[in-house]
Amino acid sequence: MTRRWVIERTISWLSGYRRLSPRYERHARNYLAFLGLAAALCCYKRFLAVTM
Repeated sequence: MTRRWVIERTISWLSGYRRLSPRYERHARNYLAFLGLAAALCCYKRFLAVTM
């Protein structure tokens, strides 16, 4: 139950990035790069919120 909530929360965080919502990129590697960047930004924002 807890694991499902974590996954749903993560997907909702990533849906905030417009570039990822519809898949604009032709190549999968570009899409995955933007996905990794969005995930890193989410983690960074979460880290800042916890440390302050």
